[in-house]
Amino acid sequence: MSPTVLFSAPDRLWPAYATALPAALARAGIAGARLTREAAPDTVDYIVYAPNDALRDFTPFTRTKAVLSLWAGVEKIAADPTLTQPLCRMVEPGLALGMRDYVVGHVMRYHLGTDRYVAGPRDTWERVVPPLARDRKVTVLGLGELGATCAAALAGLGFRVTGWSRRPKDLPGIACLAGPDALSAALGAAEILVLLLPDTSPTRSILNADRLAALPQGACLVNPGRGTLVDDDALLAALDSGHVAHATLDVFRTEPLPPGHRYWSHPRVTVTPHVAADTRPDTASDVIAENIRRGEAGEPFLHLVDRAAGY
Repeated sequence: MSPTVLFSAPDRLWPAYATALPAALARAGIAGARLTREAAPDTVDYIVYAPNDALRDFTPFTRTKAVLSLWAGVEKIAADPTLTQPLCRMVEPGLALGMRDYVVGHVMRYHLGTDRYVAGPRDTWERVVPPLARDRKVTVLGLGELGATCAAALAGLGFRVTGWSRRPKDLPGIACLAGPDALSAALGAAEILVLLLPDTSPTRSILNADRLAALPQGACLVNPGRGTLVDDDALLAALDSGHVAHATLDVFRTEPLPPGHRYWSHPRVTVTPHVAADTRPDTASDVIAENIRRGEAGEPFLHLVDRAAGY
């Protein structure tokens, strides 16, 4: 029997996936798959999902073999007590490459000091020669798919990259540290700090006043990971004092970032509207189709979420 695939995500996403996903299913050899936006729950084999008002209770989906998230972050899904089906997070090349481009761009901006010329006085001849990348220390907190991709790109440019993760990793060209006891050392090596940790109970407000104080004087921050990683009041205090020279923030505890929030007007903050990386329908559809193929063949799913870990 051909599988029924329910697309349950915000309306704006449907037009792209309505074309890309059937093509990917055909390439995966899944003949006759039914892709639909509406179906009786007991007829659904797979759910392609991003949080939306139409589906908040997974209990009736007794036949569903897997819920396939369109998001890399699953903290808003994994905690749902009605979701007992296997949950797979999105890991796809377009997402990783988009994040790589964003992180490299802002690290290079800080490394080269380009704000001095873009936003500084137009009639001042001030020569400040940046160091070579090999003399600049960058730390990436979080060495999952996105963090590892960014760390590798920065190391490839010659930066002295330290990576930190909860569990030990071994990545070429990167000084990998792991566990709570190594976090201070990772922060101390961060002239530029990149946050790419998941949103879990241990990582919430991980960048608090004490951790910010562990950064070198004048460090810069790039956070395209999760807004909950940062204690906002502590970061603003560190920016006010100059201990943190600048912060580029793409994610926030409340999105859109509310009007009047101090980040909007702070001279040492760059706000970007959650644009660092987005799921690309063409490449994401291939990942979804492969997981459906695996489900139909009785093979293990890719990128299965560890509910205990939260990612």
